[in-house]
Amino acid sequence: MHDYLIEMLECPVCHSELSWTVTRSLGSRIEEADVRCTTCGAAYPVREGIALFLTPDLPRNDLWEHVDSGLTTYLREHPEVERQLMDVPLADMAPADQFFRALVLEERGMYGQAKTAEQVANAGLYTREYLACSESQFNYVIERLSSSDGPIVDLASGRGALAERLASRLDRSLVVTDFSPRVLRRNRRWLEFLGLYDKVSLLAFDARRTPFKDRAVGTLTTYLGLSNIEEPADLLLELRRIVEGGFLAISHFFPEEDEANAAAIREAGLSPLLFRRSALDHFAAAGWLMELANMCVGESIPTPRSVLLDGAGVDALPVVETVLQWCVLVAS
Repeated sequence: MHDYLIEMLECPVCHSELSWTVTRSLGSRIEEADVRCTTCGAAYPVREGIALFLTPDLPRNDLWEHVDSGLTTYLREHPEVERQLMDVPLADMAPADQFFRALVLEERGMYGQAKTAEQVANAGLYTREYLACSESQFNYVIERLSSSDGPIVDLASGRGALAERLASRLDRSLVVTDFSPRVLRRNRRWLEFLGLYDKVSLLAFDARRTPFKDRAVGTLTTYLGLSNIEEPADLLLELRRIVEGGFLAISHFFPEEDEANAAAIREAGLSPLLFRRSALDHFAAAGWLMELANMCVGESIPTPRSVLLDGAGVDALPVVETVLQWCVLVAS
């Protein structure tokens, strides 16, 4: 993480000041540090350039261990599956298996091949309309942010689809965040490969209890980062606390009259932010002013299942073909 963040951060438990002991830095980048709350004593280490602000009631120490992913473990236990996954010509594979090959190539540090495999997989996993709507939202967010300055905090970055584009196309500092240090490690290696890591800081935290001071964040973004939120009321209040400028949330909504998908969404507890009317009501209840920008619609189908990995899937939704309404939720 870059040292400019020190002035933006506080204890996510009690919101008190932090004491910083930096043990290794590279220029303005903090690689190793021990951070402690001056009031409650909670500890937040910085390791491998990643600031870990998960609160003390969550497990922390073992999160820094380099354990294998579930996919790696499965393939080690089934070498015949690994041979098929890695040796069959890419064009002859099912789209889900192309995607899983990309994950393995990433773990092995073969980033160029991984990027190619993922691009090929996406063309088979998603409809053209889905991909076009998604890309349209990326372009809208980048264009909207191109005339402003200051750091951008990307919430729930996941595999970094939006973060990668922000880092490559905007001359602004970027904070890439996720709950999982493993995911952030992956993002560091990927951004280093792309030559984009210099402008990026990495923070791990629970979005319901962020480590940012009141109004410390000028610009907050997310790409489908709200889709898996079961009870968003506290999260939206927390985000309103930290955001001084605006929140640009790339989102898509399911039709409520689409009974099969609506039932699956409700069963998973995800209806608050996956249905348009409910999402707007929850944002309004948290005190946000809302605008729906760059709206478009596109067909979406269930992502095909793996042939090699016991029918493993990539996405849980949709469960049947539907039409998604895409937009950027512009909240202020």
